[in-house]
Amino acid sequence: MTGLLRKTLFSGFIFILSAGTAFADDILMPFVLAGTSSSDVATVAGEVKAKLTSGGFEIVGEYSPYKGADIIIVTNDTLKNTAAKSEFGAYGAAQRVSITRNGDQTETVYTNPIYMAAAYRMAGDLASTRAALEAALGAEKDFGSEKELTAKDLKKFHYTVMMEYFDDPSNLAEYDSQAEALKAVNDSLAKGLGGASKVFQIDIPGKDESIIGVALKGKNPEDCSGDEFIMSKIDKATPRSTAHLPYEIVVSDGTAYALFARFRIAINWPHLPMMASETGATFMSIMCSPGAIEEALIEASGEEP
Repeated sequence: MTGLLRKTLFSGFIFILSAGTAFADDILMPFVLAGTSSSDVATVAGEVKAKLTSGGFEIVGEYSPYKGADIIIVTNDTLKNTAAKSEFGAYGAAQRVSITRNGDQTETVYTNPIYMAAAYRMAGDLASTRAALEAALGAEKDFGSEKELTAKDLKKFHYTVMMEYFDDPSNLAEYDSQAEALKAVNDSLAKGLGGASKVFQIDIPGKDESIIGVALKGKNPEDCSGDEFIMSKIDKATPRSTAHLPYEIVVSDGTAYALFARFRIAINWPHLPMMASETGATFMSIMCSPGAIEEALIEASGEEP
C-alpha cells in the first residue's frame, strides 16, 4: 500500500468518524413544524392524509382530542422493523401528525422520528423515516425544547431527580398470554373504561408485542387524566405540540405497560418549568395528571386501579 493511499484511507476514516460524532452531538427537538395554512382543520387534514399515503406511510388511526385539533397516526415498514429489533420498541413504531388551529393559522406538525428513536432507545436512528416525512409534508423548523438535548442525552433522559426514566414504566395488568392481554385491553377500551377509547393498534412483526393508542377523554371536564385538561394547561406556545397525543399502552408477552406520565409528558416538554412561567404552563399545573393517567390506563387494561 503506497503512502498516498494510506493517507487517503486514513483521512476518509477520520471524516466518517467525525461525521458520526457530529450526528450524535446534534441538538434534537421533539417536533417538526411542516407548515401553516389559512384553511380549516378538516381541509388540511384531508390534504395531509393524501400526502402521507403517497409518501409510503400507512395511516393506522385518527382522532380529534378537542375542538380545533386532529391527530393522524402513521407507521411504515422501517418503523415496525426497527421496533422489532428494539427492547420495548413498540413505543417507536408509530409517528403522530397533528393539524391544529392556532389563531388564524392551521399548523401541521409531526413528531421527530430521530428524537423519538433516541428517547425510546431504538435500535436505529429512524433518519430515513424523518426524510420520508419531510418529503411528504415539508419541514419549516424543529421545535419543542429549550434544552440542548442530543441523542446521547435522550437515551438517559429523565425530567429531574427521583423521576422516571424510559425503563421505569407503569405495569398496568398481567395476563396468562398475549392473546388474553390484547383481548382484555381491547374489550376495556370498547367499553370506555377509565374514560379511554382506542385510536390505533400496531402489531410488531416477529414479537408478541403490540402498541395501542389511547384517547383519554376523562370521566368529567376536571378529570386530570383528560387530554384536553392537560393540553389546556401546558400546550400554550406556538407552534402547538398537539402531536404529543395520544398516550399508549404496550402489550408485551401478556403484560400491559405504559410509559409513566412524568417521563411521557416530560420527553415532549423537557424544558417545562416546575413552578412558574410567563404563560402559566408548569408541571405544578398538572401535578394531579401522572397518577390520574396511570389509573385511567390501568382501567383501560382491564384491571382495577
